[in-house]
Amino acid sequence: MAAAAPSATALAGAALPLPLSARPQPARFSAVALPRTAPPPPALRLRSVRRLAAAEGPPAGMKETLDKVVSAHKVVLFMKGTKDFPQCGFSHTVVQILRSLDVPFETLDVLANEALRQGLKDYSSWPTFPQLYIDGEFFGGCDITLEAYKSGELQETLEKAMCS
Repeated sequence: MAAAAPSATALAGAALPLPLSARPQPARFSAVALPRTAPPPPALRLRSVRRLAAAEGPPAGMKETLDKVVSAHKVVLFMKGTKDFPQCGFSHTVVQILRSLDVPFETLDVLANEALRQGLKDYSSWPTFPQLYIDGEFFGGCDITLEAYKSGELQETLEKAMCS
């Protein structure tokens, strides 16, 4: 059954869209000539934002905050992600090592806070993550932790830390 065509009287009361030429036009802004500035010197052009941020140093109070966090726990792992959901293979490896040794440890996700990530690099003088701290001291990253685990040094260090 075909749909009935609307009657002319039904359409008479309906509002029809205005043709484009009759629609109000948005205000147009004329181009404003801005004064040209001299380009920065080559030395500044080559610096990246990261290098400039690093040159400024960690935010005020970052060292004190990290000192408190590192000293509050026997084992702290600054990593990408969490111990339940690591966001990088290196962080996952260190988590698995610590879990295999049945050591209680705290983790902090450096991906959640850019200031923490940059401040920690300055704090430890270590550019990569994860970063493992045992008994308030920087122990190392993934490669160092893995080698120390294989040699037994990690187990000894953790035993001493847990007994102190």
